[in-house]
Amino acid sequence: MIVCVCNNISERQIRRAVDRGVATMPQLREELGVGTCCGKCHSCAKTVLRESLEERSLESQPVFAAAIAA
Repeated sequence: MIVCVCNNISERQIRRAVDRGVATMPQLREELGVGTCCGKCHSCAKTVLRESLEERSLESQPVFAAAIAA
């Protein structure tokens, strides 16, 4: 899905930026140019950024022994 029409930035590109260490909207703006033109994509880009960061943190959580024993 295209998030930023002005700069042709997709949701996938935002997720890849998070994988490279982007964690804030200012970093995302600097890295990809999201929200630098009309600004209509800001809320959607922020949502994708937040979801990506949450998914990344869940992936990095250790598996508990109780879950393995079940």
